[in-house]
Amino acid sequence: MIAVIKKGTSDKQLENLTSWLRAQGLDIHLSRGSTHTIVGLVGDTSKIDAELLESLEIVESVKRISEPFKSANRKFHPDDTVINVGNTSVGGDIFAIIAGPCSVESEEQVLSIAHSVKAAGATMLRGGAFKPRTSPYDFQGLKADGIDYLIKAKKETGLPIVTEIMNANHLELFEDVDVIQVGARNMQNFELLKELGRTKKTILLKRGLANTLKELLMSAEYIMAGGNENIILCERGIRTFDTYTRNTLDLSAVPMLKELSHLPVVVDPSHATGLSRLVKPMALAATAAGAHGLMIEVHNDPKHALCDGAQSLTPEAFADVCASVKRVLDVI
Repeated sequence: MIAVIKKGTSDKQLENLTSWLRAQGLDIHLSRGSTHTIVGLVGDTSKIDAELLESLEIVESVKRISEPFKSANRKFHPDDTVINVGNTSVGGDIFAIIAGPCSVESEEQVLSIAHSVKAAGATMLRGGAFKPRTSPYDFQGLKADGIDYLIKAKKETGLPIVTEIMNANHLELFEDVDVIQVGARNMQNFELLKELGRTKKTILLKRGLANTLKELLMSAEYIMAGGNENIILCERGIRTFDTYTRNTLDLSAVPMLKELSHLPVVVDPSHATGLSRLVKPMALAATAAGAHGLMIEVHNDPKHALCDGAQSLTPEAFADVCASVKRVLDVI
């Protein structure tokens, strides 16, 4: 349920209302927009008389929300959420480009790529320290050493860093990480999501390879229910019957998620297609579809990459994508 508050309502009047609602056992989500203030009621709202609430002097209207996701719902928060990450932001009119290697392979490698992607226009550096792999015999990442190399790259370039977490027990290693990524395989690892909800870190939440948009938003809700509202949603392709690409990039998810939620939405065309030659057209399409940013894999020697070399761009190819994306942004 949401209550739209009339313009001109004083802070004291609003405080009296929210105190009364909390006394009914409800959690309150307050959103101050450019024209209206929204009071979101989370919990058992069946005990609230909607007509009585609407009759209050400061209340303009009351609506019940049928969707199971509340805090992530745009009805609770009409304006786009803009998330500050280090020296940059994502959301609203601010477009983010997150780039870097699939896996951190060495200090030299990640430093070289970090300088290259920053020069091309990246606003954040990604790199996998813990790697979930289908085969137990594949490279699993450098783990704590990988995070240390990312932190050194952050100090040299100023780029905020994004890296994936696999286990809540590793959280202490992520103290200096700016954005914690929850990968597709962990999208419904609810115990992990609860732990991340207790942090104040920005969470980049990837859609699972066989999950609906509602399920993605409910996973975001798990994090937000713990008090952490710093969430970036990521569309990275879903598994279909086609075999020519690694996954099928669902670009309709971008405008749909923007309609349903106020959270920023970014697109990962690298994992979506699995083919470097398809990254540029899908990056441009995602930008035109209204994404708030892109997440692109870049490697200085893709042929010899320890992970996902086939979908990684060279620094030169990445610079070309960035220039083309800027032209699309100028148009739209």
